[in-house]
Parts: sequence; structure tokens; C-alpha cells
Amino acid sequence: MKFKVLLFALLSGFVYSVAAQEYQPMAAQNNEIGRKTTFKRNKASDNWFISIAGGASVLYGDDNNEQDFMDRLNFAPQLSVGKWFNPYFGTRLQLNGGVIHGYVGETSPQQLQHNKYFAGHFDFMWDVTNYFGVYSESKVFRLIPWIGLGYAQRFKNQGYPRTESPSLNGGILTAFRLSKRIDLNVELQGSLLNEDFNRVSKRKLSDGIAQLSAGLTFKLGKTDFEVMEPMDYALLNDLNNQINSLRAANDELSKRPVSCPDCPEAVTVVEKNYAENVVYFRLNSSVIDKNQEINIYNTSQFMKENNVPIKVIGYADQKTGTSPYNMQLSEKRARAVAKQLVDKYGISSNQITIEWKGSDVQPYSENNWNRVVIMTAND
Repeated sequence: MKFKVLLFALLSGFVYSVAAQEYQPMAAQNNEIGRKTTFKRNKASDNWFISIAGGASVLYGDDNNEQDFMDRLNFAPQLSVGKWFNPYFGTRLQLNGGVIHGYVGETSPQQLQHNKYFAGHFDFMWDVTNYFGVYSESKVFRLIPWIGLGYAQRFKNQGYPRTESPSLNGGILTAFRLSKRIDLNVELQGSLLNEDFNRVSKRKLSDGIAQLSAGLTFKLGKTDFEVMEPMDYALLNDLNNQINSLRAANDELSKRPVSCPDCPEAVTVVEKNYAENVVYFRLNSSVIDKNQEINIYNTSQFMKENNVPIKVIGYADQKTGTSPYNMQLSEKRARAVAKQLVDKYGISSNQITIEWKGSDVQPYSENNWNRVVIMTAND
């Protein structure tokens, strides 16, 4: 947020000043792996999810190990609601429960405890694939370890009293992307409980519940995160100098007299090949930033004052994306600029020629500078 305020202040001064200004570069974030990348903050309603799952659980407690493992298994439904705050950190509330089997007695036959229980825990989730790797919303597989605190209750039944316990929970969630809004989940988790949760106390460390489940996650609101890239200050200075030069020329022209009685009427010559005007775009984006609209406005004013057509040419940088993808991206950028000239500033579409070159043509030697649309007079 501080970066945005500072950038807005700098650009505001630039718009209302005639003299050229210099922007000093700020420390940039590394946009490679997730933990070194700065992401835009999404709205509070974005990046929520609901998970519905089911699987098998087993109670680990005193006297239970004497029974066959398959006899100790229980069906375990599961419901989770959570939110991702960035690509690698999120929280959730998970509820699970159902029937749980316990056994009493050291010799066979043991008495079966067929009880119902309920548990809930609040978890902190860490997506290690997005933390240590390059973030991509379309990753097919994600590995998410988590840890949480909760509460569990075993209800009164068959003459046995109710038991309850705080819980320490942990596990590993694996997510397989099925579509933009749906993931398939497989999760292994465990809960540590009080030693007498199974109603048998033999002074051991604790009881526990292990659970393996599978289900679906449904994503709500915006599902991805945008990378926040700092502005290219060298490019800003270049654009600033071009615009200030045009303003200085216009001011000089305004000082001349309307007519000169002692000399022939001056003929105004319109210079067709005026300085190129440039709109800079963020990585993998065709959305026009607010701070770039001044360049489109200046072009529209020049066109209205001089009645000249222009050519709008879109480009993309070479180091990001494939050539076919970049060709489509440069077309979107060029059409976005042309649309704003027509819709916002009233320029006739007949005065605009649109072209796109993708990443096959690079107008600038700096790779990042080529995420641009260049507007120039059409000869």
C-alpha cells in the first residue's frame, strides 16, 4: 500500500509539472520463487474455499491395539471452510466426526464401545510448492502441510460418560487441480488427545485419532493472485522527458501573436512524425494501469489538435511466454489502448490503425521495456 501511495504521488507531480522530473528507482522484489515475490492484496471476499470429504479414521488408545486393525476403522465425514491470504499461506476451520470404535479389556473378548464423536480444529496451512517454487495458479499438484488446535468430544452412550479433550492437530493435504474452481484432495491427518479420551486411563502419554480422506475443494471469489511488479523508472523518465518536451513546444507556440501585420500570415505546419508515445504494461497483463492513462490522453489531444491518424502497435517481452501466446497478448494490449482512445477520449476508430508484433519484434534492448504499446503518427 505504501508503494502505491508513493507511486501515485510521484505521478501526480509529473502530470502537473512542466519541468522534467527524475524518478529514483526503489528496491524491487524478486519475482521468481513465491517467497521472494510480492503479490497484490486481493479483496476480503476472494480466495475462499469449501471442502467436502470423507474417509476412514481409527482411534489409538489403551486396549485398542489388541483388536484387528480393520475392525477399528470408522467412516469419517469431513467439512472445511478456509481462505488463502497469499499463494502459500492460508487458514481453515475443519469439522469432522461420526462413529468411533473403542475397546475395553486386556483379554479377549473385549467390550466394544460404539460411540459418536465430534471434533473441530483451526489450522494454519503452508503451500510449500508455491513457497519454494514459482507461483502459478494452474499448477496441477500442490503439497500443503498444516498444523492446528482444536476440540474433540465423545458423546455419552451405553452407560459410558461423555469425554472431551483439547486437540493438537497436524497433517498433509495434497491438491490435484481439476479445473479453475475445483481441486481433488487427498489428506492424511492426526490428532493428539487427552489420555482418557477413550474412557480408559493407564497413565500413557495420550490418545489419538488418525484419518485418511479424499474429497473435493470448491474455490470461491477470485482464485488467483497477481504479481506486483515495480514500475520501470528508466522507462518513466524517458516518457516523462518526451511529454515535457511536447508541453514546452506547445507553451512556446502559445506565446506567439495571433497575427503579424508587417509580415505574411504564418502557415502552421503539422509535424506528422512526433515523438512516440508509449503505454507500459505489467507482466502477463493487458490491463492499462491508471498511471499510464496520461500517455493515452496526450495522444488523443495531439490527434484532436492536429487531425492526424495514428498507428497503435502492441508488443510483448521475449523472456516470458511462448511466441503464439505473446502474439495474442500483444494484440490484447493494442486493442485495449485503441478502445480507450475511442471510448474515453472520443477518437474516431477510422483514425486508428491497430497492429501487434508479439515478442518476435523487440523495439527496445531492455527486455522489460517491450511489454508496451507504442502510439505513433501514421504517415
